[in-house]
Amino acid sequence: MRILGIAAKWLFMLCLPILLLTASIGWAVNNFLVYKDGFDQYDVKQSLADWGLNLSDSELEEVYAGLLSYFNSDEEYISLTVVKDGKLVNLFTPEEIIHFREVQRRIWLDYWLLLGTMVYVLAYAGVCLFWRKRRYWRRLAWGVVGGGGITLALILALGLGTLLDFGGLFYKFHLLFFPKGYWSAQGYMLPLFPQGFFYDTTVFCALATAGLAIILGGVAGGYLIFTRSRAKS
Repeated sequence: MRILGIAAKWLFMLCLPILLLTASIGWAVNNFLVYKDGFDQYDVKQSLADWGLNLSDSELEEVYAGLLSYFNSDEEYISLTVVKDGKLVNLFTPEEIIHFREVQRRIWLDYWLLLGTMVYVLAYAGVCLFWRKRRYWRRLAWGVVGGGGITLALILALGLGTLLDFGGLFYKFHLLFFPKGYWSAQGYMLPLFPQGFFYDTTVFCALATAGLAIILGGVAGGYLIFTRSRAKS
């Protein structure tokens, strides 16, 4: 029984980083301000114009809104059209459409990982708080501190990799998660999502994940310090 308790605690500690990271990624994916900031900061409108596509700010916002809606839908392939030279044309090439299908699947994988880890984390915390009651509160707090520490270590490694060679890291990420290679298709997808956009989004997710880990770890650590004398007695 003791071994099962230790295993359950370690599983909780390993699930916590996944929960926090997937929550941050889901937040970034569904935060329209992230897209808005990206096309403002990197002048996506001008980049598209250089590629022969002139869109107004409202039309560009509709494009990103359409992508966001597609990522959260069960639609198999995205279909977005824009007006070019007075004609209605498909925004993306067939290769880009396939890539966005892959992106949609990875986003839904993120959602399922978020749901699965959340269920386990809440179940473990619930057992410690309500079934075992005070006897296991400190064990739960140590689990949160441990999980927060693992999270910060992973984010530190990600941060170093991002600072030292984000381009190389980004390339390897695509080779691993998008083996079909359609992410390099030469269409409007590249100016819509410049590498700087992904760099900023990576930083956003890393800071959000680290912030959540620090908050949870701080609360749990404060509880351990506050109850230390009582635990000794």
